[in-house]
Amino acid sequence: MAAYKLKTKQCAIVVNRTIYLHNTTREEFTANRKWLLHELKHVEQYQRYGIIRFIILYLYETVRKGYRNNKFEVEAREAELKELL
Repeated sequence: MAAYKLKTKQCAIVVNRTIYLHNTTREEFTANRKWLLHELKHVEQYQRYGIIRFIILYLYETVRKGYRNNKFEVEAREAELKELL
């Protein structure tokens, strides 16, 4: 569903401390440093807010601002760049 919604063949979804991969291998995923850092930021966000609170806040942000402008996605995209510099 996430891959369809995001119009991509490959995707990763984080739930708490687990990163679920769709249409990609662990090797492909870990070789893509930006993607790995992005998903690890979501793991950190779960730890910061707790499972239930993070899911509620994430959904609220998505409904309010859309996926791209959701503050948790913005933070994850920023993490991609900070680690690469």
